[in-house]
Amino acid sequence: MEVRGFISDIPERCISRKIATKYGVRVTKGTDGKIDKHYYPYYDAKTGDLLGYKERKVATKDFAISGTNRGAGLFGQNIFKDGGSKYLTITEGELDALSIAEMFDGKWAHVSLKNGAQSAAKDIKENLEFIESFEYVVLCFDQDEAGQEAIKKVRDIISPNKLRICTLTMKDASELLMSGNSKEFLESWWNAKPYTPEGIISAGDTWAYLEAQENVQSMPYPWLALNELTYGFRPKELVTLTSGTGMGKTSVVKELEHYLINNTEDNIGILHLEESIEMSTLGIMSIEHSLPLHLPPYKNKFSKEETHKMWYKAVGQYAKRLFMFDHFGSIAEDSLINRIRAMTKGMDCKWVILDHLSIVVSDQEGFADERKAIDSIMTKLRKLVQETGIGLFVVSHLKRPVGKSHEEGGQVSLSELRGSSAIAQLSDMVIGLERNQQAEDEQERNTTTLRVMKNRFAGLTGKAGNLLYNKDTGRLKEI
Repeated sequence: MEVRGFISDIPERCISRKIATKYGVRVTKGTDGKIDKHYYPYYDAKTGDLLGYKERKVATKDFAISGTNRGAGLFGQNIFKDGGSKYLTITEGELDALSIAEMFDGKWAHVSLKNGAQSAAKDIKENLEFIESFEYVVLCFDQDEAGQEAIKKVRDIISPNKLRICTLTMKDASELLMSGNSKEFLESWWNAKPYTPEGIISAGDTWAYLEAQENVQSMPYPWLALNELTYGFRPKELVTLTSGTGMGKTSVVKELEHYLINNTEDNIGILHLEESIEMSTLGIMSIEHSLPLHLPPYKNKFSKEETHKMWYKAVGQYAKRLFMFDHFGSIAEDSLINRIRAMTKGMDCKWVILDHLSIVVSDQEGFADERKAIDSIMTKLRKLVQETGIGLFVVSHLKRPVGKSHEEGGQVSLSELRGSSAIAQLSDMVIGLERNQQAEDEQERNTTTLRVMKNRFAGLTGKAGNLLYNKDTGRLKEI
């Protein structure tokens, strides 16, 4: 192909003729005698043949290609034999590679991506064999958002034992050279930090995790038999409560809500998607006063002043600690996640109750079936628990069993969790409720058996006591 321009130093960029000659960079000049264009050569990564030039207009900083750079190696790659240098620096642009070569007086290998930050992952994957042949690889991308995002995309491609990431005091290497801060750049380059992939922890760092764990206290459930198997519940746990339809899941949840309000000083978030704020509030009031206040005999039994006092004792005095979500029915999963995140990060909630999961996914767009929708929402809930450190209680329904129905006292199992195995896999604890709604004996009909089906913390499973519902108080009492 046609070779354009001539070899020259580039004074306005502080690039010497020596470095320009080494990299084969050519220039042309305008009628005013000043350099108006740079030409950066690109060579076939396999044969070493010249494929084309990237043309840079000095005045506008626009780029064009003469020939092609498809199939080419990184800019400058043709100069350095594989493994021929201990250090390899990779920059975003050609001028940065030239600037670093200038500051090192031609020592070590310095190359650039072919098309800037947007091509980082592609360029590095295509030339990985060349890159991996060096003992150390230093990423020296721009300090702007695009450059830092590019680092995130490529840092796990290169072997971590050789990768270093250079943090600069100015936008890029070229700026440091032109401002006379070569010494400052070299200090940053030599101090580039070795990259350790996220999530990989050195054994020497594990003591800090143990120390942090010592400060995490288990919170006992209000029922002794359940505590014997679970040792209570903890932050960063996702607890699923499940049963057949109409088995009293919400009654158990309301007992837990009242218990958390009165036995911790933590902020609490409540999302009941099948009832109004009025019913959620009455539910907590009912537990506090041991009266089923939502039932007709009690609706007009108390004066407005008396009811307000009852409300204040159960709910009102906790205005700074208790938050409820005013929404009924299905909700987009991302909207739900955002509400829970707002409760945890904006309102500092440490415990969150979601009742119930099935209604969240009942009308999800973009999912062909309920199973996929539950997979998606459970994965996001699990990540949110890890991200925020909250304790999350999720209510889930069961699908119909093959044998004895749940409403007739059939034993619950993990395989019956509705819609997806993700619920069982991603939950730390799964607690099932069993009750024979049709029993002739009234006590049996109103007795719920708790069954621990999964217990990641202690590994203990099985029956965990019985709760008797008192229709006069609306309370569940362990028997």
